[in-house]
Amino acid sequence: MFHRNTKKLESFIGSGSFLRGDIDSKGTLRIDGQLEGNITADWVILGEHSSVNGNVIARGVVIGGQLTGTIEAKEIVEIEVKGRVTGDIQAAKLTIAEGGLFDGRSSMSKHEDNVIHLQSQSCES
Repeated sequence: MFHRNTKKLESFIGSGSFLRGDIDSKGTLRIDGQLEGNITADWVILGEHSSVNGNVIARGVVIGGQLTGTIEAKEIVEIEVKGRVTGDIQAAKLTIAEGGLFDGRSSMSKHEDNVIHLQSQSCES
């Protein structure tokens, strides 16, 4: 899991909670309950007993529970041992732990070159 980016939780939906509606959150969102709706956040963590029915847009997503919907991640999607994803994933990096399930299509995001191209100048003497 990408610990360095998820140390501070800004939003949390606890186990036993049910929420219907879209969530737009800055920072890290952790869900241990049930959600019917779309998520937009910097980082999303779905706990082992979570269930989400909706689409996710984030920098990174960790799925420990169940998600039905599409995922669009700028950096990484991690499906953990008990994670279940039904839907398409677009991400720069996708990891699936042994035991994790993914039923859908995946596509890798294209990175822009961070290389600066310098033009050579000819010197005339």
